Order: sequence, then structure tokens, then C-alpha cells
Amino acid sequence: MKQDSTRNIAYTVDCEDYVHVVKFNPFDSGDACSLIAYGGNNYVVIGTCRFQEEDAEVEGMQYKTLRTFHHGIRVDAIAWSPETRLDAIPPQIRFCTAASDRKLRLFTSDLQDKNEFKTFDGHSDYINDLVFAPNEGQEVASVSDDHTCRVWDLEGNEKAHFVLRSPGMSVCWHPEEAFKLMVAEKNGTIRFYDLITQQAILSLECEQTPLMSADWCLKNTLKIGAVAGSDWLIWDITRSSYPQDKRPVHVDRARLFRWSQVNENLFATTGYPGKTTTQLLVHHLGHPQPILTGTAAVGSGLTWHRTLPLCAVGGDHKIFFWVTEM
Repeated sequence: MKQDSTRNIAYTVDCEDYVHVVKFNPFDSGDACSLIAYGGNNYVVIGTCRFQEEDAEVEGMQYKTLRTFHHGIRVDAIAWSPETRLDAIPPQIRFCTAASDRKLRLFTSDLQDKNEFKTFDGHSDYINDLVFAPNEGQEVASVSDDHTCRVWDLEGNEKAHFVLRSPGMSVCWHPEEAFKLMVAEKNGTIRFYDLITQQAILSLECEQTPLMSADWCLKNTLKIGAVAGSDWLIWDITRSSYPQDKRPVHVDRARLFRWSQVNENLFATTGYPGKTTTQLLVHHLGHPQPILTGTAAVGSGLTWHRTLPLCAVGGDHKIFFWVTEM
């Protein structure tokens, strides 16, 4: 777990394979360490991280693998369940994956003998994103290139089905807005659905395409961010259905947008994996220029730590971590 002086990467973790997706657990699991999941070509690894930024007794970063789950196929997306607890007896790990065979897989483990998984079948094309209901964790929502957003119970039964006008790229569920689902489409439209009436209640427009990724700010439910084309865009949903702020950031095309979990003005974007490197940019709404620029060899995935201004990107046999200022 060495500190990396080149390209200002704070820490790296070595992995056995290419990392397609990486995800910090956004929920409190009852342990001082943070849970992180990463997916490769046919497995998912669950590990814990502890950083010197949160614990003076840690030198740099401590990483420990808890368990490797055989997946059998490339992992494209991972979502953590709020039911994951490390302080329970026995502990419970629960997460869901989307894979290149158009199926969702729900994994439940006590890190000992109990390791179960269920397959959810229904999407007819590539699944781009998925998320657990943030409070009870009894449902999972997913979006796909098949122009649908689907909500499933934990048995894999479809509870709701929204028809989209283009591929669904991102789906978000906010703990303070548990009866609403945010769905971002490739055509540049972001819609909010009421899960009780199963109707669309609000929509936002990028006015540019392709929209590749969008996120709902944890610290301010009125803030939505996205990347479309080579720009990032920010909305205040009380003010207008058009972005209040936008800026070109990635020369080629922007790929991912993620809000920090700890500051409503802090967010990160990644560029498209290029021939050699992916650019990570960390932005603060109070600053005209990115406050951090990082590069990673063909990176994929982007995730923020739950309590630190620290983000991670997957890459070739590595996970890269960057620490930024608040």
C-alpha cells in the first residue's frame, strides 16, 4: 500500500486482474474501516481500507481483502446494500452486480460459510448502472441500453418498470427522497420518477449528448450533476430544468460524474479511457479550474470515500486513490 509520488496518486492497491469497476460502500457498516468492492473479468473482491487521513496510527493506507467472490463473467457495475454490517454477529456483506450477460446478481455472505447469490433476469441489453434502496435496502433499481429502468425486490421479482426514450445510463436513489428515483438517459434527459404512482414528476435537460453519467448530490438533494459530451453540467432543480453551470473539461469525451459524499461543492469527473491514460479531474464549484488532475493507465470506475475527500479509480491490475482538499 505504497504512496505514489508520480502523477500525485496518493495510494495504490495491487489487484490480480484488470479492474472494471470500483465502489466504496456509501453506507455506515458499523466498522472503523471502509468497505470497498472491485470487479474484474470474472470475480468481485471485497476489502477494507483505512487511511492515515482518518487514523493517525495508520501509515499511508492499510488494505485487507476480506473475500473474493467468483463471478464467472465480466463485472460492469456494483451496488452496495445498506444492510451490509461488519459489526453484526455474524457479519453480513450484501451487494449486487451487473454483468455483461445482461443479468443482475445479488450476493449475500457472512464471510464464513454462508455465500449465496441470486440471479435477476429481465433486461434484454447491457446494464449500465444499479442502486439499492438507500434506507431499508429491500429493492434494487437498474437501467439498461434496452431503454428501461426496472425496480426489483430481493427475490428478483420486478416491482416497477419505466420505459425510457433512450439507453438508461445512471440511476440514483437518495436517502432523503426514498420514494423518488432519478434516471439519466443517453439522450440528455434526466427524469425523476415517483415510486408510489410510478409516474415521471420532473425532468431536466442537458441540451447536449451523449449524456454518459449523472449523480444526485448526497449533501444537497436539490443538486444534480452530469457529464455530457466533453462538459460537466450542474442543476439546481428548484431554479430551472436547464443547467445553471457547465464547463468543458475533457478534451475527448467525459465518461463519469460523481459527487463527493462529504461536500456539496466537490465532485469528480473522468475522461474516456484513451489509448494510454484516463484523466481524473476533481472540481470545486468555488474554483474556476480543477483542484486536482490525476492520470491513470486505462482507468475505469470512479468512487468517493464515505467520510473523506478521497476518490478511487480502477485500472490495469491496480486501484488508484487520490486525496483532495475540502
